[in-house]
Amino acid sequence: MSTLFHSARKLDASGQIDDFWMLVDDGIIVSTGSGPERPAAAAEVDAAGQWLTPGFIDLHGHGGGGYAYDRGPEQLLAALETHRAHGTTRSVLSLVAAPLPSLIESLDLIADLSKDDPLVLGSHLEGPYLAPAHRGAHDPTALHEPDPAEVEQLISASRGTLRQVTLATELPNALETVDVLVEAGIVAALGHTDATFEMAKVAFDRGVRLLTHAFNAMPGIHHRSPGPVVAAFEDERVVLELVCDGVHVHPEVVNLTFASAAGRIALITDSMAAAGAADGNYRLGNLNVTVQNGLAVLSGTNTIAGSTLTQDAALGCAIASGVDPAKAVEALTHTPARVLGLEHRHGMLAPGFAADAVLLDHEWAATSVWADGLQL
Repeated sequence: MSTLFHSARKLDASGQIDDFWMLVDDGIIVSTGSGPERPAAAAEVDAAGQWLTPGFIDLHGHGGGGYAYDRGPEQLLAALETHRAHGTTRSVLSLVAAPLPSLIESLDLIADLSKDDPLVLGSHLEGPYLAPAHRGAHDPTALHEPDPAEVEQLISASRGTLRQVTLATELPNALETVDVLVEAGIVAALGHTDATFEMAKVAFDRGVRLLTHAFNAMPGIHHRSPGPVVAAFEDERVVLELVCDGVHVHPEVVNLTFASAAGRIALITDSMAAAGAADGNYRLGNLNVTVQNGLAVLSGTNTIAGSTLTQDAALGCAIASGVDPAKAVEALTHTPARVLGLEHRHGMLAPGFAADAVLLDHEWAATSVWADGLQL
């Protein structure tokens, strides 16, 4: 059934158009325009002047709504429902470091879900190949050096749905592991790392194309030791993930990052189970997490343990930090689509693209969400 969206303030990577309309049929955007002359359709959605953006794509999240992605199919689906209500139409499901049998079981579950639900884009292994000194909220007993043969086993378990692997590329066998990932068409991401500027450049030349939650769990920028973030700023091939919740990265640093890597920022949630849920006690992998005033930390410590962020909140935070709204929307839509090689189908409100769309109020909170033309 065809649907006409109209009277919207369109905002995507190409900019803003007021009094925007969009005709959708069979899950695809057929035509777009602006003004009072609009095509006929079987159904209409009156945006009433609200913002209309492409559906958000989250490259990195661990749960939400009180549920985690690694706790079984019922919890996984409940967590996804929370994020979809906040505008995330397509999700990569992230797994924290865990023993190999647990990772294989979770990868298998996500592979099954990906076959049945096209809004699930696949899985992300955030570990176990992380630097112990920068492990963040990952179980130290689950960490070990990269093993290319083990990675082949994990790839096989995912049945073609493993999208991304975060690893510390300074570890032994890490660059050989990057080779395996690149050959398999999987995004290699540098993160939870002690890599220097020089080491990061070597990793990027080897095929690493993503920096996991920039500034967090890695060396910062020092005037005599620029570190991996500056190496990513300089490399046009590399996209930087950013957790924009007002806690992980200072607003002025958010601005600096958008200015230094224009068009190469992906706003992620890095959400744990408490995203969209109440404060309290939770689990992240095998570790206990306490959430107070929306801040998640490992229980009894001040170590940040993911976020309680949703992507509409990340959009509002980025704009409040001074980021141009179109650039902020780009970082939630077209840039993450490009990381996954989906930029020709997702992340824009233009003819030929999937009809994934979010209506947001003037405080940037999602009010209605569609994926493939169907309201979620």
